[in-house]
Amino acid sequence: MKYYAVAFFIWGCLNLSIQAWAQQMPSAIKQYQQVQTKLARGWNTWNTGSVLSQVHLPEGLAIDLLLKDTQTGEYLKTALAGSPGVKLSLAKHSNTGDYTCLVLEWHKIRLKIQSATTGDDLVMQIEPLGPNSNGALIIEPHMLWGKGGVLLRKENLYLKEEEPSTAYAFIRSRRTGIYTTGITTPDSYQQQAAASLGKRADSPVTISTGVARTKEEINTILQRAEQRLQVEHDRYGADSAIYEAMQTVLNWNLVYDPSNNRVISPVSRYWSVSRGGYVLFCWDNYFAAWMLSEVDKAQAYANVVETTAIIDEAGFVPNHNGANDISYDRSQPPIGSMVVKRLYEKFHDKWLVELLFDRLLKWNRWWPKHRQNGTYLSWGSSPFAGMDSSIYKESPMQRAMWESGLDNSPMYDHVPFDSIKKHTMELADVGLLSLYIADCRALASLARTIGRQKEMHELTQRAQQYNKALETLWSEKDGIYLNKRTDNNTFSHRLSPTNFYPLLTGLTDKARAERMIKEHLMNTTEFWGDYIIPSIAKSDNAYKDNNYWRGRIWAPMNFLVYLGLCNYHVKNVRKEFISKSERLLLQSWIQERHIFENYNAQTGVGGDVTNSDPFYHWGALLGFMAIIEKDTKTIN
Repeated sequence: MKYYAVAFFIWGCLNLSIQAWAQQMPSAIKQYQQVQTKLARGWNTWNTGSVLSQVHLPEGLAIDLLLKDTQTGEYLKTALAGSPGVKLSLAKHSNTGDYTCLVLEWHKIRLKIQSATTGDDLVMQIEPLGPNSNGALIIEPHMLWGKGGVLLRKENLYLKEEEPSTAYAFIRSRRTGIYTTGITTPDSYQQQAAASLGKRADSPVTISTGVARTKEEINTILQRAEQRLQVEHDRYGADSAIYEAMQTVLNWNLVYDPSNNRVISPVSRYWSVSRGGYVLFCWDNYFAAWMLSEVDKAQAYANVVETTAIIDEAGFVPNHNGANDISYDRSQPPIGSMVVKRLYEKFHDKWLVELLFDRLLKWNRWWPKHRQNGTYLSWGSSPFAGMDSSIYKESPMQRAMWESGLDNSPMYDHVPFDSIKKHTMELADVGLLSLYIADCRALASLARTIGRQKEMHELTQRAQQYNKALETLWSEKDGIYLNKRTDNNTFSHRLSPTNFYPLLTGLTDKARAERMIKEHLMNTTEFWGDYIIPSIAKSDNAYKDNNYWRGRIWAPMNFLVYLGLCNYHVKNVRKEFISKSERLLLQSWIQERHIFENYNAQTGVGGDVTNSDPFYHWGALLGFMAIIEKDTKTIN
């Protein structure tokens, strides 16, 4: 019951945030409400719990596909990338859900499942890719999220002839027919579901809503939808495979959150299911919004607004904001203003800046108030009432490492934590200072856009203040910025991609930038190689751990270093950096249609460990660099 209470509390807070926005800026909130209304309609894979579920919004009519191994009697009721015993190839997914394609293997059953829309109707085709002699397919229409409606099956349960089978959904005083073809087979599961239809999995099955359609008509609709999607991909020429990979992972992770009546793109379905239905990780979802700006403007806006909305209630963007918990003690890397600035530069919607500016400013002011460590900023974890929840049982130091986004980075090994006064690590962090300066500068630019001169000067001065602190972390001897222990005033020589983040500020002089790139980034004993760039230098003893942030390659690190390189005239280096990152992404995408959370720095393989989600959207940042390179602007 406590999870329902927490979910209800979160829902109430988020709705209060939207109400507050509505009172302060009715025009901007109206614009955003139109964005969500546009998104939350029609057929799509809205159901977080399974990619085998098609749902119509706003009605909530769902058509789920279930599989049965008739030899063992076992059912597969849901499927996600990473589900045990299930092999999924999530091949294509258009922005609006008007075409999807996947291949599924489970036990001895292998199926290709396609869907398309025509008007307000859905068609599906399920084709066997093997004998599937022990398989059955259950088509289960039902109503989701308490939307209301009645479903009935028309004909005899034990009809076996290969002729159309029909179910009806009665919703809001109208009737929707659900027509299927295929060899009908009885199944005990149908006794539990009023409108389910059983089919054999060793022959083709089709589904059509609205009107009964022949197999030929359905095939034509599918072909035309796939062709339209291919035309979209072809517009990217040599980058078409990259765009397809990015679009596919973002759209398969697009879901509807019924508790808050919103469309969002969480990092992955697997993470969302484990967090009660959805989870918005801070920097992860800002990165998603940036990528979505190339895929679908409405989705980009939805993600950046919904990730920022929690600031009204928490005072900052938490590490995670899920259906059953929020991390009130910690934030995550501050990249929100940088992303909003890029969205404004691309689409020129001033209302979006007006809607988000004060919230982002509040978050920007939060860092000096809660993470000041002398003249520096440090990652931390702030105590608060209610920390008895299980998500706070780890040590404050571990929670501070979660705030960094680099959960087990060797940079933080043996670093003390001040749990009495500052509630921060005893480490001046190059990465945090650099990202915060970039945040100040991006937010100052947004302030100028909407005529907030006072705040623009405040933010510019704050960027200068922390840049002075950052400059004290430059090691002339080492030719790079180094983290510094604040308890004993000594440099840490453990190198990570975060040591290159000062390039993001655009304030580092050219000579220093060139030393960092030549002596460290391009150094094959530290970061350069066939696969780039590892999350800790190869020369570090922890590199061989190949465990999460201990040596593996992470797309957001590559992306942030690339953005830093854009501020300097290192075109050839940047070109090779992009090319190596792109090859890493496409290696697993082309071979297995996976986009991993992280990758092995030695082999470029993502699935060699259990803690690398196989369909995690920020992995596509590895290819996004090639797309935005064609229109590169500085971060300043």
